[in-house]
Amino acid sequence: MITDSTAVTTFRLDELHASLSDPVLGSMTLLNEIAGRFPEAVSFAAGRPYEEFYDPSQIHQYLERFVRYLEVERGQKPEQVRTALFQYGHTKGLLTDLLVRHLAIDEGLSVEPESIVVTTGCQEAMILLLRALRTDAEDAIMAPAPTYVGFLGAARLMEMPVLSVAEGTGGIDVEDLVVQVRRARERGLRPRACYVVPDFANPSGLSMSLADRRRLLEVAEQEELLLIEDNPYSLFNSDGRRLPSLKSLDTTRRVVYVGSFAKTAFPGARVGYLVADQQVSGPGCEGRLLADQLAKLKSMLTLNTSTVSQAVIGGKLLANECSMTRATERETKIYRRNLARVLAGLERHFPAPADGSPPRVTWNIPGGGMFAVVSLPFEADEAMLEYSAQRFGVLWTPMRHFYPEGGGTHRIRLSFSVLTPAQIDEGLARLAALVRDRTA
Repeated sequence: MITDSTAVTTFRLDELHASLSDPVLGSMTLLNEIAGRFPEAVSFAAGRPYEEFYDPSQIHQYLERFVRYLEVERGQKPEQVRTALFQYGHTKGLLTDLLVRHLAIDEGLSVEPESIVVTTGCQEAMILLLRALRTDAEDAIMAPAPTYVGFLGAARLMEMPVLSVAEGTGGIDVEDLVVQVRRARERGLRPRACYVVPDFANPSGLSMSLADRRRLLEVAEQEELLLIEDNPYSLFNSDGRRLPSLKSLDTTRRVVYVGSFAKTAFPGARVGYLVADQQVSGPGCEGRLLADQLAKLKSMLTLNTSTVSQAVIGGKLLANECSMTRATERETKIYRRNLARVLAGLERHFPAPADGSPPRVTWNIPGGGMFAVVSLPFEADEAMLEYSAQRFGVLWTPMRHFYPEGGGTHRIRLSFSVLTPAQIDEGLARLAALVRDRTA
């Protein structure tokens, strides 16, 4: 750090936490910055929910609905309602009882309200879990490659190494997880948990089969691993059929379930939650849950999740009989339509070669969600993204930041959640022009 009487205080980057030098932490900001400089570009970059159904008046309606719930169903007096909304709230949250109903209806889960902690988005839930699990430098987390960049960033902040597990056409390769866990132990590391998004994962869009889900639970038991199940997209399936969550199949409490209302309600509320019903033993901890220990950490991090935000989300839950499946029926139809449009457009712009040679551009076929992944015959880094935006007016997400130990250099993620069919068609035409330009 440099200080003198004539200069302002200046830090060298190497004087600050090492995570600040990691490109993962700048990846989201970079996309926003490029999008801001090219506002006319068609953007397949943003992984945001569809927003045309939003109406600011809904916020007031949901808030009023939650107030009636407190007054009528919970029997609270006006002064108690006032305190609940305006004061510091209970660390575990206002919504635990409603979340019990929601999880029973939409996920087939039977949980106790004491096992739930309402968090400031699912990002805080990840921070709390990683902070609790990290005891020393030997602790590590397993995750598929690629994996959600927000989780990778949280692990960097918590100084928790993320060890890559292969991903196949059906999500995480469970047998490779066994191999990688044992290799890590041979290196003196202690794998504590495995992070996984079983349904329409970000960024790959892939989903696990029922057999793989059951096998993953078996492996977690055999290898004494906790499973961190992140579940933001499972409602958005393309055929109306849903597989059971890992948590609903879990009989030995190996799964910590992380939920979020960012995609099913709206991200501006910043409301997520976790279900951590594992027991914690030790002096003074008999009979207490992991959720209680995570709440201790939360009390020193954010104190409590915004009570007003919780009230708005609670009102939306109540307005839809605690079913987010019901609440997102219109959005789900949009995502199905857009996924079909993207896949049809890729087929049209990048047909298989007539001579039977390998195609230069390939892509996966997700069964739902908001993302598809395209493999290109050239490196798709930030410089290429800038060129794509400036020359061809189309944005996408480079995949390389989603790989904890390197990879994905020729792959891009296409997010189609906020686009119209016409924008999808135009964006894919522009992407095809970029490919022709780079391969001519």
